[in-house]
Amino acid sequence: MKTFLKALVLVPLALLITVFAVANRQVVAVQLDPLGWSDQNLTLSAPLFLVLLIAMGVGVIIGGCAVWFGQSRYRRAARLHAREAARTRAELERVREEAPAGRGLPAVSAIH
Repeated sequence: MKTFLKALVLVPLALLITVFAVANRQVVAVQLDPLGWSDQNLTLSAPLFLVLLIAMGVGVIIGGCAVWFGQSRYRRAARLHAREAARTRAELERVREEAPAGRGLPAVSAIH
């Protein structure tokens, strides 16, 4: 089911990107020095679809890094909780092994 849903999303997306690339094949000039301070002409010529897809990819990477750095405190807390849970499990096993076998809790007597 998960594979079907993934294909249901990715196949139309791939078709859309392909149609977009075919429709935008004209070459555009991308100037890397918008203020014109350097003597060298820092201009790249590339198809429009390539420029846009690279810009989207860079945006996805920058956004992913921002989210990853923003959630670092939650990952740290999860690691600490996992270590604490492992220590607690180990302590529980140690206590179970040390407890005498066959003896339960003492009976509670009624005090009046």
